[in-house]
Amino acid sequence: MALIGISLASCTGRVEQATGGSIATSQHDPALSGNGQWLAVISDLQGRQTVQLRNVPNGSIQALPQLRRYQPHSSPSLSWNGRYLALIIQDGRRRIVTIADRLKRNLHTVQLPGERNPVNVSLAPDAQSLALQVTDQGFWRVEIFDLSDLLELDQVAGQTLSTPPFK
Repeated sequence: MALIGISLASCTGRVEQATGGSIATSQHDPALSGNGQWLAVISDLQGRQTVQLRNVPNGSIQALPQLRRYQPHSSPSLSWNGRYLALIIQDGRRRIVTIADRLKRNLHTVQLPGERNPVNVSLAPDAQSLALQVTDQGFWRVEIFDLSDLLELDQVAGQTLSTPPFK
């Protein structure tokens, strides 16, 4: 297996090179799952911007075959346990927000109203909402989408990820 070029560093200055997978000439847009288990990056693989999902502890790359035909990829975001991977894909001339459910191995498309064009996505740790930066008729805006009817809750060790109200 070839070196992919992801370096993992701790606050103590220790750096680890993650190995395995295809050789990428450039990488950008890192996204780390809330539990630190998964790292998604956009890699330039043979001239194509492709999301790669890496298991951080062992360095292995998780295959995402359902996304191969929808390139280029951009703006990855992971749920807490990495079950869900939200990103922007290309389908023909359209940029589409999609969420890959790694457990059930399927894709969910987020329908954008009007002529909005997605730019950046940020998936909530529990996968119940999505913040989306869009362009619409020359203006930039951020919108929040409720995904509770679309996705199951991504939980931490059987507990929901709710924050107690501030006192």
